[in-house]
Amino acid sequence: MKPDVLIVAPMYPAAIEALDRAFATHKLWLARERAALIGSVAERVRAIATTAFPEGAVDAALIGALPHLEIIASFGVGVDPIDLEAAKRRNIVVTNTPNVMNDCVADLAIGLIIAAARRLCQGERYVREGKWLTAPLPPAMKVSGKRLGIVGLGRIGRVIAKRAEGFDMRIAYHSRHPVPEVPFPHYGRLTELAAASDFLVVATPGGKDTFHLVDEAVMRALGPQGILVNVARGSVVDERALVQCLQEGALGGAALDVFENEPRVPEALMAMDNVVLEPHVGSGTHETRAAMGQLVVDNLIAHFAGKPPLTPVR
Repeated sequence: MKPDVLIVAPMYPAAIEALDRAFATHKLWLARERAALIGSVAERVRAIATTAFPEGAVDAALIGALPHLEIIASFGVGVDPIDLEAAKRRNIVVTNTPNVMNDCVADLAIGLIIAAARRLCQGERYVREGKWLTAPLPPAMKVSGKRLGIVGLGRIGRVIAKRAEGFDMRIAYHSRHPVPEVPFPHYGRLTELAAASDFLVVATPGGKDTFHLVDEAVMRALGPQGILVNVARGSVVDERALVQCLQEGALGGAALDVFENEPRVPEALMAMDNVVLEPHVGSGTHETRAAMGQLVVDNLIAHFAGKPPLTPVR
């Protein structure tokens, strides 16, 4: 018999199809009554497949409702929607999908830097609205040769740095500890990195340890010409402080792929021309989403074959 897997939230269609082929699946997001579905399959479910988006939350109550749960496989790198402590108490394995999405998230980070600095979105609207017929768009900021600060020099942060080297950027980073064998300067204080940067890219994991790590002091240190880029998690940036600093002119601009309460985005941010907004699409290419889905399936297959998971979180 195929192991029973509860799929909490929708994901890339090919991933759902692969899960359906390999396992007996139960799709929680399609259920009219979530509690009824959980109750009907609770004694059979041995695995959860979910996503790193808010709708993929796996809390202590859901974990507690599944007495035979062995593994939670997440479609994405971030695992902040999963109650890791509740999983740990039950010795439940948790996996994610690192590495396969590094390139696409890094590509987007560089794209957001260029879009914000060169005002690509503003310029596109300028042409569509016919404003170019009356006056040229004012000059923007050069990208090449600028100072780039990276918050979190992990897998994705290092790929962003590699991309930035192609633009002759001067790269530095902040993390709890210096990263071995990295040629870039390390700043132990984030405010000091921000003050030494033209662009500050957030690429650190989410969760309670990094909640509002990028606060008002960091943004003010980045300054009225600086641009903040977030491809990590919305929780890492204090959104209220971001709006305030942008409105005051204390921060030059922002380019955001993630938000604190997504998909809800503050109206104030949507009204600003110096802010670029994306709907959490860092990994949003067919190639990467397919690879992420396959890794979810491969982690579950390995587990049920009695082998170690390929990409355990802990």
